[in-house]
Amino acid sequence: MSRATLPKVAAQARRPLATAEEIAEYLGVPIGTVYAWSSRGGGPRLIKVGRHLRARWDDIEAYLDDQTISA
Repeated sequence: MSRATLPKVAAQARRPLATAEEIAEYLGVPIGTVYAWSSRGGGPRLIKVGRHLRARWDDIEAYLDDQTISA
């Protein structure tokens, strides 16, 4: 798909991607756990931006929804 045909997203609809530190803090896990998820799998879907890990907030929320235990 060429750049010219990509759909336009309104600027206010975009949220900054979560950093590895923000992911760890939000989920209450050590930063090493986030990096372990990156290399071994597990956790929310992660994105590599250059050498940095990022995640979409929607993916983090979806991960939490998947982890919910029904009583």
